[in-house]
Amino acid sequence: MFKEFMDPKFFVEELEDVNRKLVKGAEILTTISDIEVEPTPKELVFEEDKTRLFHYLPGEALKCPTPILICYALVNRQYMMDLQSDRSLIRNLLGQGLDIYIIDWGYPDHGDRYVTMEDYIDVYLDDCVGVVRERTGCDKINLLGVCQGGTFAVMYAALYPEKIRNLITMVAPVDFHTTDGLLNVWSQYMDIDNMVDTMGIIPGEFMNVGFLMLKPFQLMVDKYVGLMDNLDDAATVANFMRMEKWIFDSPAQAGEAYRKFLKDLYQDNRLVKGELEIGGRLVDLKRISMPLLNIYATEDHLVPPACSIPLNDLVGSEDKTLYSFPGGHIGIYVSSRSQKELAPKVSGWLIERCPKDQDGKQVCGYPAAGTEGSTQAKAKAVKKPARKPASKAKKPSAAKPGKQAGAKPGKQAAAKKAAKKR
Repeated sequence: MFKEFMDPKFFVEELEDVNRKLVKGAEILTTISDIEVEPTPKELVFEEDKTRLFHYLPGEALKCPTPILICYALVNRQYMMDLQSDRSLIRNLLGQGLDIYIIDWGYPDHGDRYVTMEDYIDVYLDDCVGVVRERTGCDKINLLGVCQGGTFAVMYAALYPEKIRNLITMVAPVDFHTTDGLLNVWSQYMDIDNMVDTMGIIPGEFMNVGFLMLKPFQLMVDKYVGLMDNLDDAATVANFMRMEKWIFDSPAQAGEAYRKFLKDLYQDNRLVKGELEIGGRLVDLKRISMPLLNIYATEDHLVPPACSIPLNDLVGSEDKTLYSFPGGHIGIYVSSRSQKELAPKVSGWLIERCPKDQDGKQVCGYPAAGTEGSTQAKAKAVKKPARKPASKAKKPSAAKPGKQAGAKPGKQAAAKKAAKKR
């Protein structure tokens, strides 16, 4: 190899190859008009403020009538699970016979600075669960939480166990006091109160910088070098651009929800200690008695296995499965191994636990009170009127750090729930 580097002919050939790739790459890049993602057909069935609920058009062979609701993280966009046709966990799950709904949290702005974790869990997530139950006539539904959305799903299942038949968590942080992940270590020293009080909402660009700094060489240098090696391959370039679109498509974070998530979980680890309160109620993980499938990625640098594995010992479920996926935080959605192994694992696990009637036929369970069963499946999309922006609430001069300005935690959620019942 050393002799090759000393040969002028080697350098000339290398330069010619690089030049050829650059020319071809320029042609490819100039022909890409837009980066298309989310190829799997779906319909909008519910809107509330910035939150939207979508229903994926089911396949021909529905093997489990109990629907599954996917709760994704706030910090990234949910279309990572449906990035492109040949790398779509959603499409594979549909092909396995599941009925799928997914939440799109939208893009918070300064009008959402006082939106709390209570609002996300007790209002938006609970309303989405309610819509799925009403549309399908199922008294209980399956809930799949991804990353931060998995933490939300765990909290929700502990607070509303009567609405969830099976719980699936995917690379979900639960025990935040681990030194295996750099993000967990950094978060211990962040001045969250100063950040939220100063900015109101946490910009998506700020979040991106932090995530990139976790693996700076691989995420900011190595991947672009790898692109140069394949710049003349249109399929590789398109795949790269889709991934870049997702990476830099980061929503801002509602300030009060971000404050509570970082302080109560990353810094105080209250969830595993049994000290976390949502709307004045203690989140008791022992109340999670439904079957649990806990999936973690062995090479995850954002949510290391030590964050996810302890969940199985904390819940009250007797039927609980811990599944180890050999890959990273992103590979669990888009890798070729994920397409072959993960979707069959999730669907098979759910189908085994799908309720059956006396004749052995799979059913979704008893209809929820006041519903008409599956006849509502073609209902039109529901749009709720936007709430009055919480940012217009009067802010007291001596609000305690970590508390929602102008209201106690959960006050917005409680008021909204009360209004719904009237």
